[in-house]
Amino acid sequence: MSDMLRVGNASGFYGDRFSAWQDMLDGGELDVLTGDYLAELTMLILGRDRMRDPDLGYAKTFLRQLEGCLGTALDRRVTLVTNAGGLNPAGLAAAIRTLADRLGLPVRIGYVEGDALARPDALTANAYLGAFGIAACLDAGADVVVTGRVTDASLVVGPAIARFGWGRDDLDALAGATVAGHLIECGAQVTGGNFSFFTELPDGGQRPGFPVAELRADGSTVITKPPGTGGAVTVETVTAQLLYEVGGPAYLGPDVVTRLDSVRLSQDGPDRVLVRGARGTPPPDTLKVGVNNLGGFRNSMTFVLCGLDIPAKAALVQAQLTEAVGPDGLEFTLARTDHPDAADTETASALLHVHLRDGDRARAGRAFSAAAVELALASYPGCTLTTLPGDATPYGVFTADAVAQEAVAHVAVLPDGTRVPIAPPSVTVPVAVEPTVEVPGAATTGPTRRAPLGEVVGARSGDKGGDANLGVWARTDATWAWLRGWLTVARLAELLPETAPLTVERYELPNLRAVNFVIRGLLGAGVAASTRFDPQAKALSELLRSRIVDLPAGAADSDQPAPATRGVRP
Repeated sequence: MSDMLRVGNASGFYGDRFSAWQDMLDGGELDVLTGDYLAELTMLILGRDRMRDPDLGYAKTFLRQLEGCLGTALDRRVTLVTNAGGLNPAGLAAAIRTLADRLGLPVRIGYVEGDALARPDALTANAYLGAFGIAACLDAGADVVVTGRVTDASLVVGPAIARFGWGRDDLDALAGATVAGHLIECGAQVTGGNFSFFTELPDGGQRPGFPVAELRADGSTVITKPPGTGGAVTVETVTAQLLYEVGGPAYLGPDVVTRLDSVRLSQDGPDRVLVRGARGTPPPDTLKVGVNNLGGFRNSMTFVLCGLDIPAKAALVQAQLTEAVGPDGLEFTLARTDHPDAADTETASALLHVHLRDGDRARAGRAFSAAAVELALASYPGCTLTTLPGDATPYGVFTADAVAQEAVAHVAVLPDGTRVPIAPPSVTVPVAVEPTVEVPGAATTGPTRRAPLGEVVGARSGDKGGDANLGVWARTDATWAWLRGWLTVARLAELLPETAPLTVERYELPNLRAVNFVIRGLLGAGVAASTRFDPQAKALSELLRSRIVDLPAGAADSDQPAPATRGVRP
């Protein structure tokens, strides 16, 4: 048994870089290659696929990717683990067997099921399973393991359990592997993708490589990437991903609760970051359940408002459309993209986005879009639209639920067809609400300068159902000393006014010099239902960084090391 397990990632979402599976297999030594396909929105997409064809419900792209690289993986003895099975892991396993037979390749396939729950009132309802089913398939010699809805990190934790022989009580090791899984699950995001300081990367962030986690038996990990690939792996790129789509310091998982505030990062050489110190506690007594339903139908039209009297023009359209189709489900958003005394039409124009959601497809469809178009010669001066009249489309609503661990029939189906029940953890704890950390707002003392907040901090944001998270980290110890007292919930409401009426939780991660905000309800009924301009809150972090604030005069980036070693800490 090797003292190291090299796990790569080749997919962070359904639609990620198509060539990544082959690139990673060709890029260097690996033991396991994983692929994550199942965002919350993806489950809705797969649910609609399955409505059209009961044999579908899995990520079809994975099959096309596998056709070109299955032989390479088998030749190089790299095990493949993916949640591309979606709502139909057995169906994907059968499709892989058919593919392998056509290619003349002997392959042992295991799959994990039991996440699908019987909810007659839901389009999809799936519990987030843990990693021990994956480990059972690997212990039985599987070359490929397919799962449905497991936690994203389980794709890495399962192979680590199989390699190192961890049991349910190896909580710190499981926590360390969970951190590794969280770090590489989103592919190139940990190697410089979507990175606040992308201009400092050696290639300017043009084509970041996909990541590799080198796991050890004690749960520590080195995050790296194949040699010669773009992007970079630094303490800051890893910090950015560690803050992505998390809540409080207690990171709940089906096999372990990982204390993110125990994790320490240090540079371990060029494009190598050592991740250590993760502490684990017993898992919760419930599993998260993702529930998707069809919420109705939606349609959108956008009016261009140019020049003078922008608010009055918007008010006229609002009154006219409300009279034409009725107020129910109508939503108007005025984006003031216009500039005074502009020299061209585009920079002199604002955009009025009009959305309609309704259970009646006819009302949300042509009845609405035609009413908008009919205003072309009968509304404000300069009336024009960027959208053509069209029909309504269905949208989904995501909600999170919980189910007792022992109520889920977690099953590993081994390559020989044997079905092995996976027992739930014997020691669990009730889910507790973690108190938020709010410190008194600190006044900035001494000289200040007006500048964008993003000059001295990085940030990363994302979605979880109808909520958003926003993680912010300081680049220096001095900036952290200022930031943790300055960036309060009240300050966030000043900088991002849309958060002011919402419940906002604030947590500190001192080892990362970071604060994380969870903003409840920012995305309404979830990504698929949101009419927000940034429906997944991916750009919320960059909005915050762009705000002009009073920075301490000494808060600068000039003491940072060169890009190749940026983020090194003693």
